[in-house]
Amino acid sequence: MTHMKKELQQSVMAAAAESNMSSVLFRNALGRRLNLNVTDSECLSLLGIRGISTPTELAHYTGLTTGSTTTMLDRLEKARYITRKPNPADRRGVMIEVSKHWGEVAGPLVTGVRQAHAQLIASYSDKELAVILDFLTRFKQNVDTQTSIIEKDAK
Repeated sequence: MTHMKKELQQSVMAAAAESNMSSVLFRNALGRRLNLNVTDSECLSLLGIRGISTPTELAHYTGLTTGSTTTMLDRLEKARYITRKPNPADRRGVMIEVSKHWGEVAGPLVTGVRQAHAQLIASYSDKELAVILDFLTRFKQNVDTQTSIIEKDAK
């Protein structure tokens, strides 16, 4: 391996870590602006990505107990940031989704970064985008695999 390649590999790892940190800092800034605590912000972030989720999935994602998750969801529902609806796959369960109100409140705060990201993505060729997509997909899979190992070893 050449010295240049090793430096590039280290730079990619550092850039990926910095990207993760900037995402956390962005979510924290958004949370502070909207008077949300970290777990409320993480919950809304996941719902923004997935669109809809179960309370169990949200508990797993946030690291909260089921009781604490219910309290968080009550708080977010009272703020009109989420809605609960029946789970068609489980008549006793519910599904959680972000509300129209959440979009009205958070939307203007994330428009700038969404537009900047769209412009950045549009600046790459199809071939470059395929490489970026492959990298991000496989990078995420690596993290998911290691997360599973850590969780399995902790039990």
